[in-house]
Amino acid sequence: MKTVMILGGAKGVGKEILKSCIEKGYNVAFSGRQTTLGSKIIKSLNAEDRLYFHELDLNKIDEIENFYLETIKRFKKIDSLILYAGITPVSSIIDTEEEIYDSVFNVNLKAPFFLLKHVLKSMKEHKSGSIVFFGSAHMDYGEIDRAAYALTKSSLNTLSTHIAHHYAKYGIRSNYLVMGWTNTEGELELRKKEGVSEKELQQKASSILPMGRMLNTFDPVPAVMYFISDQSEMTTGSIMRITGGEYI
Repeated sequence: MKTVMILGGAKGVGKEILKSCIEKGYNVAFSGRQTTLGSKIIKSLNAEDRLYFHELDLNKIDEIENFYLETIKRFKKIDSLILYAGITPVSSIIDTEEEIYDSVFNVNLKAPFFLLKHVLKSMKEHKSGSIVFFGSAHMDYGEIDRAAYALTKSSLNTLSTHIAHHYAKYGIRSNYLVMGWTNTEGELELRKKEGVSEKELQQKASSILPMGRMLNTFDPVPAVMYFISDQSEMTTGSIMRITGGEYI
């Protein structure tokens, strides 16, 4: 039985990955800021013995090691790590204050880095492991109002290829999934603050994206499940784009 660890997993695409893993019979350790939400998900899936939730504030790394240790304690090993959690502040270089910069780097880059520090130890010991980074079409240079975000997503790609190159000898593979414009809770909340309804957002996306619609939270899941599976055991250092044809 595989054990999948998700940085995130309580919302959006992460939650759909979690549900697919449970359907496959996998163990899943996931994280988020609200214990009540994590408990609700565990109860709703009726899989208490195969699910573990750890409360994490990714602006700090205080609990990162404990998340890892508790996962190992409960499930003995980690077969796959999905680095899903992230924030997307709307801010150009000119508009970015230090607080915004620190927050996006803490959540998007620092937290995954230090979780990897621990998880790679377990994967090395077991001579196997699959890591999936959630990237963005902003990774190359990004829209003008996503400057700090674009830097973190570019750095995650470097981190993925670094692991693919240096840890393949331990049976560890690492791949980068470029997720396009998606109607996650975070995206809908952001647009609501801007006075844009979900319907208006969908219409705007449909006029911009080459394939005619924005992604839903299910679209990236099959690719992630492939990377988790043994079918991808020789796939590492790759970039998979699930963007509806969007390039930024």
